[in-house]
Amino acid sequence: MNVTECLKTRRSIRRFKADSVDHSIIDSVVSSASYSPSWKNTQITRYTAVEDPALLAEIAENYTPDFNAQIIRQAPVLMAVSYVKGRCGYERDGSFSTKKEDRWQMFDAGIACQSFCLAAWDKGLGTVIMGIFDEDGIADLLGIPEDQELAALIAVGYPDIEPAAPKRKSVEQLLQYR
Repeated sequence: MNVTECLKTRRSIRRFKADSVDHSIIDSVVSSASYSPSWKNTQITRYTAVEDPALLAEIAENYTPDFNAQIIRQAPVLMAVSYVKGRCGYERDGSFSTKKEDRWQMFDAGIACQSFCLAAWDKGLGTVIMGIFDEDGIADLLGIPEDQELAALIAVGYPDIEPAAPKRKSVEQLLQYR
């Protein structure tokens, strides 16, 4: 699959087959996502793959709203994406490099999430990025280190649906030349 095809065909998948995902495939997806660009090559993104049915059920039941819980309950893997705090957007003396201050952390995590999802799609896996959840509760439950912050959850598995492409804005609406 070429990049353009991957970008145009990848969809957010909210229903998955019960089939487990082999660790070698997950390893390969994370390896590909590790090539995502990051602030001064800090490579701050970290991944925690949750497969244990009891942990998945606890996250769904106690730490996410119902619309995300429904997805998590039937996904074979939930990827908790975190980032190492305090490395992006800074100079060596600790000052901020830009007006965006430490918001580059989330930008870099977002790039890595997109790369993860595209690499997963290339391997036949569906994904959906979720951002509404109890960050502190899940971080504690999964033992995310104190120097990291949970950025997103990504449900991962073999798609059980084929959603149509949503309407896209035209290039004229998105682009301007000056």
